[in-house]
Amino acid sequence: MRVITGTARGRRLIPPEGSQVRPTPDRVKEALYNIIQFEVEGRSFLDLFAGSGQIGIEALSRGAARAVFVDASKESAAVVQKNLQITGFGSRAQVYQTDALDFLRCYDGRFDLAFLDPPYHSGLLEAVLPALSQRMNRGGAILCEHPQDEELPQEAGGFRAVRSYRYGKILLTVFRHKEMTE
Repeated sequence: MRVITGTARGRRLIPPEGSQVRPTPDRVKEALYNIIQFEVEGRSFLDLFAGSGQIGIEALSRGAARAVFVDASKESAAVVQKNLQITGFGSRAQVYQTDALDFLRCYDGRFDLAFLDPPYHSGLLEAVLPALSQRMNRGGAILCEHPQDEELPQEAGGFRAVRSYRYGKILLTVFRHKEMTE
């Protein structure tokens, strides 16, 4: 696992131990950033269900102004902290070790970009999307990684699924504000 490009290009990241975390493959991470390549610089990024933090760290490496990392696992939150130290992005990041829904209920900030990759078939995407849509800026995008056999709602709050990209058995589904898609 490594940072693909930007100021931390090539830095190796520490993966979380155990089988509870499923890191996003590099080819999917690269595809994700191809989708949002012109939207990252200077923006605020949320890495929900952060795991190792590799997706949010990639955003920081590509010029995101700040990133917030959320994971319920104490071990994952510690790994994110270590990876932020390795890359030198600690001053532009916040790490929360808490449940995703609790975080979204309590956090009062807003985001331009959000990446969600919860445990597959857990029902968490459907539960979190409406709450997350309330924390997003109007011109933002929500990107969800999920297996191809997991169906997502077409709308969540003020956001609508606009496109899904397939990479083997993995889908990346992009949600954008309804006003931006009409």
